[in-house]
Amino acid sequence: MPKLKTKSGAAKRFRPRAGGRIKRSSANLRHILTKKSTKRKRNLRHAGVLSAVEARRAKTLLPYG
Repeated sequence: MPKLKTKSGAAKRFRPRAGGRIKRSSANLRHILTKKSTKRKRNLRHAGVLSAVEARRAKTLLPYG
């Protein structure tokens, strides 16, 4: 059985956590930041966790994660 390839786009976006859940970063923090409030930008810095349905899809893209 050959090794499975990891989808590189998913590897850049998702990281598995110790409990099996998948960590993701927030969107909307790359550009056009002047019109966004400081509070909004501060809250976008924190990472989130994928929902159960999305995590199931992400785990197929990250076979060794």
